Amino acid sequence: MTQSVDHFALLPLYAAAGTALLVLLAEVTAGRRAAVLGAALLGTVATAVCAVVVGADGERATFCTSAGCSWVATPLAAVAAVLFAGLTAGVLALSVPTLRLGAAPPGEFCFLLACSMTGGVTVGYAGDLITLIVGLETLTLPLYVLVGLRRFAPRERVTAAGASAAVTFFLISVVSTAVALLGAALLYAATGALHLSALGGDAAARALAELGLSVQDLGGQAVVAQTSLATVGAALLVVGFGFKVAAVPLHAWAPSTYDGAPVPVAAYLSTASKLGGVLALALVVPRLDTGWLVAVLAVLTMTVGNLVALRQTRMVRLLAWSSIAQAGYILAPLAAGGAGVAAAVAYAVFFVVLEFVAFGALVALRRPTADGGAIADYRGAGRRAPWRGAALVLAFAGLAGLPPGLAGLFAKVTIVDVLIDTGWAWLAGVVALNAVIALAYYVRAAAVLYAPEPSDDARPRVAPSVAAAVALAAGVAVLVGFAPQLIFNALNP
Repeated sequence: MTQSVDHFALLPLYAAAGTALLVLLAEVTAGRRAAVLGAALLGTVATAVCAVVVGADGERATFCTSAGCSWVATPLAAVAAVLFAGLTAGVLALSVPTLRLGAAPPGEFCFLLACSMTGGVTVGYAGDLITLIVGLETLTLPLYVLVGLRRFAPRERVTAAGASAAVTFFLISVVSTAVALLGAALLYAATGALHLSALGGDAAARALAELGLSVQDLGGQAVVAQTSLATVGAALLVVGFGFKVAAVPLHAWAPSTYDGAPVPVAAYLSTASKLGGVLALALVVPRLDTGWLVAVLAVLTMTVGNLVALRQTRMVRLLAWSSIAQAGYILAPLAAGGAGVAAAVAYAVFFVVLEFVAFGALVALRRPTADGGAIADYRGAGRRAPWRGAALVLAFAGLAGLPPGLAGLFAKVTIVDVLIDTGWAWLAGVVALNAVIALAYYVRAAAVLYAPEPSDDARPRVAPSVAAAVALAAGVAVLVGFAPQLIFNALNP
C-alpha cells in the first residue's frame, strides 16, 4: 500500500531535525563556538516559525491508514513545538557563559539539545503510540549525556556529581520505558489499536469485528480477561509516562539529577522534559479509563513533593521537589478525562515559563561554572542584584499562585474550577491544601533574597545572553498572566 505524505504538515519536524544537522555542519566547516550557537538558534527560530505556519493552515494529518493517522498537526501541537523551540533557545542563551569558558564542547552540546528538541516536537504531533514513545525517548536520550557532559578546568575540583546524576537518570528511565512499552503492548493485545484516535471506547469490540467476531461469541471469562488486559495495559502506560513528569513513585531521579547537572541543563530537564511527559499523558489519558489512577498519582505527587520541599537546603533541590509538586497539580485535572486536558496543558505552559524564569535567575545570580548552591548562598542577592532578584521572586510567586504571578494564580484557579465542575471536588480540596503548604518554602526562599549580609556568590555582573533570556521569559510570564484566557482557549480542544 502506497501512502501519500503531506510534507507541509511535517515542516516543524524537518526544521527541528535540520537544526541538529545544521549544527554538525557548522561544527565541521567553521569550528567556532559563535557559528555553532548561531546555527542552533537559527534552527530553533525556523522550528517555531514552521509550527506557526502549519498551525495557521488548520488541522492537517499524514501517514494515515483506515485506523487513523500517525502525524496530526493541531493547534496544541503548534503550541508545543513553539514552546520546545523557545525553551531550547533559552537554554542555549543560559549556556553561553559556560560554553565560553570551555566547560562543555559547544558542538556536542548544541547537537544533543537540538536532537532533544526534535523528540519534543514529535511528541506534540504524535498520532499513535509508537510515534509517541519514540518521540519521548528521542527527547530523553540526549539528556542522559547532557547531564554528565562537563569539562573541568585544570585547577577546578573534579566531582562525580554529573556522572552520578546521569547514571541515576538513565537507570530509572530505562525502567519507566520498559513499563510504558509493556503497557502499550498489552493495550495492543487487548484492543488491536495503536492510533490514539482508536483507543478507548469500543476499541476491543472493533478489534473483534476485524476478526469476524463479536463480544457475544466469546465466553464470559474471555471478555473479562480481555477487559482486564486493557486495564492493566492502560495503567502501565500511564505510570511509564508519569516518569517524564517525575510523578510519584518514579520521582526519585529528579532531585539528584537536577542538582548534579549543570544549571542550564537542569532548566531544560525541569521544563522541556516535563512538558513532553505532560503532552504524552494529555494525549492518552482522555482515551483510557484511568481517572482513579491519575487521581491517586496526583495526590501522592503533589503531597510528597511539597512536604519534602519544606526540608530542602539547596536551591536546585528545592526547585526539583517543587517541580514534582507542580506535576501533581498538572495531573489532577487529567483525572477528569477529556474535560481536564485544556486545564492541564494550560497549567503546564504557565509552569514551564515560570520554571525557566526561576532557573534563569539562578544562572544569572551564580558564577558561570558554579552549581545551584545552597539557599543560604543567596542571602541578600535581591539587594545586590535587584532585577535578577525580582525575577526570581516573580517565579516563586507564580509557582505559588500568588500575585504578581498572575499566570500561576490563573492556572491554579482553572484547575480547581475544572475539578469542581466535573465532580472531583475532593481532589480540588487536596490541590488547595497543597498550595497552602507550598507557600512556606516559596516565602522562605524569597525572604532569603532580601535578608541582610549579602553573599559574595550573588554577583552583579551577568552575561548579556543570560540577562536577555531571563528578561524575555519574565516578560512572557507577565504577559500571559494578563491574558490567560487566550492561552486556555487556544489549547481547548
